[in-house]
Amino acid sequence: MSVQEYVPTRTGNTPEAFRRAVQDNLYYVIGKNQQTATQNDYYMALAYTVRDRLIQRWLMTNERYAATDAKQIAYFSAEYLLGRQLMNNLLNEDMIEVAREALSDLGLNLDDLAEHEAEPGLGNGGLGRLAACFLDSLATIEMPAVGYGIRYEYGIFKQRFEQGWQAEQPDDWLYRGNPWEIATPDLAVEVGFGGHTESYVDTKGQHRIRWRSGWRVLGMPYTTLVPGYGTENVNSLRLWSARATESFDLQLFNQGDYARAVEEKVFSENISKVLYPEDTTPQGRMLRLQQQYFFVACSLADIIRTFKTRHTDWSMLPERAAVQMNDTHPTIAVAELMRILLDEESLTWDNAWGITRRVMGYTCHTLMPEALEVWPVDMFEQLLPRHLEIIYEINAHFLDDVRLRFPGDQGRVARMSIIGESPAKTVRMAHLASVGSHSINGVAALHSELLRTMTLLDFYELWPEKFSNKTNGITPRRFVRLANPGLSALITEHLGDGWLANLDQLSQLEPLAEDAAFRARWRAIKRANKVTLAATVQKQTGIELDTNSVYDVMVKRLHEYKRQHLKILHVITLFNRIKRDPGHGLLPRTVIFGAKAAPGYKMAKLIIRLINGVAEVVNNDADVRGRLKVVYVPNFNVSVAEKIYPAADISEQISMAGKEASGTGNMKFALNGAVTIGTLDGANVEIRELVGADNFFLFGLTTPEVFAAKAAGYDPRTFVDGDHELQQALAAIGSGVFGRGDTTMFQSLLDQLLSSDPFMVMADYRSYIGAQEAAELVYQDEERWTRMSILNAARCGFFTSDRAMRQYCAEIWKTTAVPAR
Repeated sequence: MSVQEYVPTRTGNTPEAFRRAVQDNLYYVIGKNQQTATQNDYYMALAYTVRDRLIQRWLMTNERYAATDAKQIAYFSAEYLLGRQLMNNLLNEDMIEVAREALSDLGLNLDDLAEHEAEPGLGNGGLGRLAACFLDSLATIEMPAVGYGIRYEYGIFKQRFEQGWQAEQPDDWLYRGNPWEIATPDLAVEVGFGGHTESYVDTKGQHRIRWRSGWRVLGMPYTTLVPGYGTENVNSLRLWSARATESFDLQLFNQGDYARAVEEKVFSENISKVLYPEDTTPQGRMLRLQQQYFFVACSLADIIRTFKTRHTDWSMLPERAAVQMNDTHPTIAVAELMRILLDEESLTWDNAWGITRRVMGYTCHTLMPEALEVWPVDMFEQLLPRHLEIIYEINAHFLDDVRLRFPGDQGRVARMSIIGESPAKTVRMAHLASVGSHSINGVAALHSELLRTMTLLDFYELWPEKFSNKTNGITPRRFVRLANPGLSALITEHLGDGWLANLDQLSQLEPLAEDAAFRARWRAIKRANKVTLAATVQKQTGIELDTNSVYDVMVKRLHEYKRQHLKILHVITLFNRIKRDPGHGLLPRTVIFGAKAAPGYKMAKLIIRLINGVAEVVNNDADVRGRLKVVYVPNFNVSVAEKIYPAADISEQISMAGKEASGTGNMKFALNGAVTIGTLDGANVEIRELVGADNFFLFGLTTPEVFAAKAAGYDPRTFVDGDHELQQALAAIGSGVFGRGDTTMFQSLLDQLLSSDPFMVMADYRSYIGAQEAAELVYQDEERWTRMSILNAARCGFFTSDRAMRQYCAEIWKTTAVPAR
């Protein structure tokens, strides 16, 4: 019986049917009645009720894909920063009001239950959130797609502060269970590690290689349903959890050796235990490589299994599957697909290589050399001996091609080799991805240009046809409709509700920027959002915010190139001005930070301590009270972000030019009406082009100017010596005033700023202060500022992940939609 023939009895869409379903799930699934149920019980019953309604659509979607033998997009990402699922799924099912009414009949509040949901922190920042937006959009535009990744038992750590320092706590997001996933143990995959390879001759007399792995792990798949908006389409996110193949040694247990009895279980499950284990130790690096191969091997096995149910001609694989590698983390997929085709399916090298390159696509998300992963060859040999052999052979063929194309250019050969030779032999994963893919794309216009002209220049000169730009985007459903319901209602009132699936319609708001009544309503919504955020901040930190002040916001991952330390220098400058002249006229300003630093990133954690030290001093100074406040919101995640973006007046996008690949926070701020202060970096360039130079506060060196200054021997002291306010700000840091009297606490940061200053904070400081002063002046003209705010939102419809996914589908994956109707 097909799904279409099945008549469901538990998925009615009326408030009454929905209420009965919640009660049934509470009773039969959770095992509670209304007298004994906790808030978590009600949340779980509600979530299962929503999931029930997704499952039928999901099964029908899968049946439709199978019937049409559609080409499947496989998105490989080590991160998926999903955010909470309940409200997003209700929105995409068009059942928010149905659920609200049904719960009200039970004396329950939908918003309270939504706040109870644990957030799956399966990502570190923009990379993982982008992957989640892409899956949402692929389902919305009805493209057959599966996201593949790891089901980390502990996600990105929970952040708290101890004496101003970041402290990390485990994120046990699965503690209460996860109602959104479906376990499918029948699709489990065994993955090998270690061991050795051996040669043999097959039954046809062909020389072959066999990998004899030293130990194996079981990959258990868990599928999360990804519904599209305005469609019956529901796609899949398949995350793999590591299990031991033999998890318990009964003989050892009976001998009393309880630790060794479960040793294999513990060892195997470490692979999916923690998102991004600390990699400053050899053990941590080994675990990261294990993670990467584990999820890639499981995912490719899943793709091959599906393909083989319908096809025997391997030349058809690129017509039926497209694998997109989200940065370098999944790059081992190139060697793994080659291993499958060569060793398990007995294809010739040329056939296997042709198929692999046509299947694989590579998105590069960075310009930072340290983020272009390299692995020691000896580690590779220990963990993945067969893959290392394949990589060496890929490299040999590739370098022969390079020598033919560029005869005599040994420097180019050394630069392009997949194997780095100095100071020790390494595998360059970005090179493997570039060689093994038919497509290489950057994620913003400037970023893609820098990939072509700098980071991957040699590969561009060899294969210019491979390179393209696909500027990132975000889903407006989560980051405008759900995050900013007041603004969404105002937009819908004027445009109808089609804009959520066609964000270009926001351009129709432009004329309303000249409507005084519309501007007044826009301001009222912003003010209400600021009040909501203030309540959240006070609950989390105890700090009371002035909702009449300008909300100046910098929330993103903590990294030196993003220059949170430039922002705090601005705050110190404002503080010093007030202390010099307590009567100094200063526009009331609330500066809001939010960011996590990688546990092993000492300088980033020191910057966090400085920000918290400045906040402690500023917020307790009588001269400053009412004019300047600093708050560091702990544990920044998607749920917190959804409250911050709608409330922001100023969006801080101040990375050094030439370092940020794209950014997506800049897009979320702009679409919620914040005005950007930023450099010409990443997608800032495109935002400024779209919103207009008059609606963007630009400062800082351009990318060519950065390179020229560094080439000329950049000396940060030349900028400090001529700037009295900068000198005072640095002196205040060194004085110990922000370190509770400790004059040495921030010395390493000061030494860096005054010597190498790798991200040119000193060079951009004065220009940044000028941009802030310009913004402050404009903000005092509320009508002008409101026009700027409206135009930022109206002109940023380009930055939707729906548009980005349509470009990937048409230009990289060559796929077409499979509509539900």
